[in-house]
Amino acid sequence: MKQIFYRMKGGAICPPRTPLSKVAWSWLGAFLGIYCVAILNRFTELDALHSMYLVGSFGASSVLLYGAPQADFSQPRNVIGGHVLCAFIGVTLQKYVPLDMALLAALAVSLSIVGMHFTRTLHPPGGATALIAISGSTNIIESGYYFVISPIAIGAIMLVIIALAVNNLSSNPARHYPRYWL
Repeated sequence: MKQIFYRMKGGAICPPRTPLSKVAWSWLGAFLGIYCVAILNRFTELDALHSMYLVGSFGASSVLLYGAPQADFSQPRNVIGGHVLCAFIGVTLQKYVPLDMALLAALAVSLSIVGMHFTRTLHPPGGATALIAISGSTNIIESGYYFVISPIAIGAIMLVIIALAVNNLSSNPARHYPRYWL
């Protein structure tokens, strides 16, 4: 038991503050990414209050794509594949497994983690996407598998496209994006 608490102590030193230039590029990418995804809502002819494109998990993806573009979790395969797979898992469970919401939520997130591990598409916001498919608004629930395509696949692709543009505008050679595709 003592060893468990010892491990929780941590021992590393907090990393230094991020340089202002990196913060600025991260801000620009996140702003453009979320703004472009939000604009997609106009093409669906839904009002802003019922927007399906502003999915909460896209905010978390933006942190990874624009704040940590070199991370494995931020690579296009992980972002797009993770979101799409998790949305599919969440929608499938919501449609075909008649369980209590708490059990469905736990199953959606845990099965999504397993699926992302097996497909090498681990993207932490994907767990939130699966959860949204289970517990989302009536519009999301009623959209069924269309939710996987729109807003999830289209929104994830849009975020990656913006990441490709913004992360490669920087003159910093360490900020290139992506590190890999497949």
